Amino acid sequence: MTVFAPAPAVILQSAQGSSLVTMLPIVLMIAVFYFLLILPNQKKQKKWQKMLGELKAGDRVTTTSGIKGTILSVKDDVLILRVAPDNLKLEFAKSAIASVTTGEEEK
Repeated sequence: MTVFAPAPAVILQSAQGSSLVTMLPIVLMIAVFYFLLILPNQKKQKKWQKMLGELKAGDRVTTTSGIKGTILSVKDDVLILRVAPDNLKLEFAKSAIASVTTGEEEK
């Protein structure tokens, strides 16, 4: 009884082809995660950094904790906010600013 054995070159070729096929879903999944999760988050981060760089006295802002106030002065990484109704002056880190609301009131 003879058993047919494939040639070694045929075995290597089929092994290489199947490894590419098994790697393809992983590569596609990484690409999808990059375009759906990582890239939008990088764009959002750049937009937020630009907004922080453009802060100036007189802007109305909202902090991450929900406090709304008007900027009195801007230093390197610190802001002084005036908060209504008692005109309290509070000091915040620039990174605590969530959004600028100056343009929203004019619309």
